[in-house]
Amino acid sequence: MFKLAPSILSADFYRLGEQIREVMEAGADELHIDVMDGVFVPCISFGMPVIKSIRKNCPMYFDVHLMITEPIRYLEEFAKLGADGLTVHCEACSELGKTVEKMKQLGVKAGVALKPATPISAIYEVAMQLDRVLVMTVEPGFGGQKLIPECVTKVKELEAYRKKTGASFDIQVDGGIVTDNVKAVHEAGAEVFVAGTAIFGGDIRQNVLSFKEEITRAD
Repeated sequence: MFKLAPSILSADFYRLGEQIREVMEAGADELHIDVMDGVFVPCISFGMPVIKSIRKNCPMYFDVHLMITEPIRYLEEFAKLGADGLTVHCEACSELGKTVEKMKQLGVKAGVALKPATPISAIYEVAMQLDRVLVMTVEPGFGGQKLIPECVTKVKELEAYRKKTGASFDIQVDGGIVTDNVKAVHEAGAEVFVAGTAIFGGDIRQNVLSFKEEITRAD
């Protein structure tokens, strides 16, 4: 079963509440929220006040992607603000096992993200505890990039590893996902699709519907 997670990093922040309602009413499954610290990635995005504000009026699943150094410092705060799932970068954690354990203790879905150059072996030590593995299909930190084709191969490798081990995590992809490539990525094994520019650029409702129709064809 696939899920579509529009990334509000690409939304018009002057109209953020309105655009969130549009993706929700169009049938998007999750809201992807990129938190950037300007250290782990070059850019700074938004943080706790924004999440707190939109949580009040949005019942969607909040998929919070922490592109921050040593995210274990802030897991509890993000959970209290209403994050349903938290995804951290293995490259940003000095103690990945403890970070994943903390997420599980907080009762949120635990995810780990891999940058394009990071092999899937980086998640082996915690794989059986994970609810989600996020394969970055672009370099994290900037919207509007094109998908790196080699990352589709990584999705296939991760799917093969999941089958071999019996792990139960879902596979998410983020970066350069558009209707022209979503079918191929889905066929490789991905089930959760983050899309930013391709959703918030133009007719939001139609973009959501077009994505869901394209993925459905691949099921």
